[in-house]
Amino acid sequence: MTGAPVLVVIGGGPRGTGVVERIAANAAELYGDRPLDIHLVDPYPPGGGRIWRQEQSPLLRMNSMAEDVTMFTDDTVQLDGPVRPGPALHTWAADVREGRTAVAADPAVLGEIHRLGEHDFPSRRLQGAYLRWVYEQTLAALPPGITVHEHTGYALRISGPRGGRQRVRIQGRPEPLVADLVVLTVGHLDARPDEELQELTAFATRHQLVHLPPDFTADTDLTVLPAGEPVLVRGFGLAFIDLMVLLTEGRGGRYENGAYVPSGKEPVLHVGSRRGVPYHSKIGYTWQGERPPLPHHFGPDQVADVLGIPGPVDFRRDLWPLVAKELGHAHYHRLFTAHPGRTAMDRGDFAEKYAAAEPGSPELAALVASAVPDPADRLDLDALDHPLDGVRHASYDALQDGLRAYITADLERRHDPRHSPDLAVFLGLLSVYGQLTGSGDIGEGWHGFFSHLASGPPGPRLRQLLALSQAGVVRFLGADMTVEADEEQGVFRGRSATVPGTYTEARVLVEARLPAPSLRRSRSPLLSGLYEDGAAGTDAGLLSVDPADGRILDREGRPHPRRFALGPYTTARSSGAFTRPRTGGPAFRQNDATARTALAFLRDLSCRDRLTA
Repeated sequence: MTGAPVLVVIGGGPRGTGVVERIAANAAELYGDRPLDIHLVDPYPPGGGRIWRQEQSPLLRMNSMAEDVTMFTDDTVQLDGPVRPGPALHTWAADVREGRTAVAADPAVLGEIHRLGEHDFPSRRLQGAYLRWVYEQTLAALPPGITVHEHTGYALRISGPRGGRQRVRIQGRPEPLVADLVVLTVGHLDARPDEELQELTAFATRHQLVHLPPDFTADTDLTVLPAGEPVLVRGFGLAFIDLMVLLTEGRGGRYENGAYVPSGKEPVLHVGSRRGVPYHSKIGYTWQGERPPLPHHFGPDQVADVLGIPGPVDFRRDLWPLVAKELGHAHYHRLFTAHPGRTAMDRGDFAEKYAAAEPGSPELAALVASAVPDPADRLDLDALDHPLDGVRHASYDALQDGLRAYITADLERRHDPRHSPDLAVFLGLLSVYGQLTGSGDIGEGWHGFFSHLASGPPGPRLRQLLALSQAGVVRFLGADMTVEADEEQGVFRGRSATVPGTYTEARVLVEARLPAPSLRRSRSPLLSGLYEDGAAGTDAGLLSVDPADGRILDREGRPHPRRFALGPYTTARSSGAFTRPRTGGPAFRQNDATARTALAFLRDLSCRDRLTA
């Protein structure tokens, strides 16, 4: 090898920026003043990447408050490299506002930055400006010998022997990049539709209907959805919220005094899902007082014990009872410390008996019932996860009233600090997710539960949903939604278990969700190529990586010495898009481990080359 070693980072969004930041933080210790070329590959501008690019609708917002978003490590993060603190989003905005930080951004985005408060939910394009600034600060922090080269385009293929240099082919570039190491940080990926979706699309084509498969909503052509027509929407999570916004305010509608004033260009959205309800509202108050000690019943030792059981781990059987007990610990610790008047047992006595009771046992249920008189103060995870189980309505009109009452009650509870055990459970969820990171493929059930309970929309979005429901622009279908293709009538039919015996017809069907991760069906030739070359994948479609440092595993379980991967398409995915300050940040720990492994490898490679030169 001649010249500087080469590291290729594929994906210039937040995760790619985070890896380069950790390269900068660890270089002095592990790499010294040696030269290194980093090639950053992404079709979108570095920093924000695809999801957080600044060129998108200002109507699309984050579902996190500004004070809950940071790209910088702090002393709560367990990492081997140095902590490099920096401003959270709201602090950065204040620095820009006060002239302490300069940022180049569109005047409209600068106006948003100047108006941003710590409890506001920023637009995604504002977050893109923050991420671009973080990226620029990261470049400035690199030692003089490390140079970053940006490449605009998609990475198409990685080839090369396990023991030799890798070749990365890039769209529009005639010659591949030759790399000593490659790190994939590509974020959410598109996927080819499964058999059911293919059949629905073919049906739509035959009958001149519209079927929009799972996609990132901001990139979907919504002009094909006609005004005033019924549209079946399958999916009630964050993708639906984006769809709702773009088809209402995005088409000229507006809100006045809490009511929605239509523009006349909106379709009528008939929305249902497996749960039949939107994600729970973001909690609208901040933490006060003593925090629950976490982890407590679900820490590294408990996870290691479960992973040490012979045979495959079943999440529901092996992990869920411990997870439920941990969340209950967080809930009841808060109830006893902050709201003792609603308990009927000595706090220490309860804690001792709770710790001794078997997870999910009748003894545990009896203990909670005797110590917490009001059922509303008890943690019922099944009811939180599936609130419409067993609920039946005689008509869709009755369901509209029932679901509006449910959403209203959820909003009131999630904004009332008298129910602060809910926030303790949220902290418990973050702790559990941190422990599960690196546990391999634990199935989609946990991730769906976490998102439903902890990653919901901000309160204002749900209040808009209520207004749209009152205006008749959104109609609720209920739980366990199914879609039928009626060949004779040439229409889609949506049904639910919540309103038995009835259905809604439409000529348009929208799948309001991101594509499920799938190595086999990925539209990314990069990922499908890795799978073809022997990279291991899980039944859920995730790329298998070494939890220690993110190296890609082959089907014999061997880590590739020169290929790494981080992000939501891997078995080491972490919770949420961003880290809340002072919550440990598993993604930061992963980035640090990958960067340190890469730097040590490249240092040793450089030393060997010098000795043989």
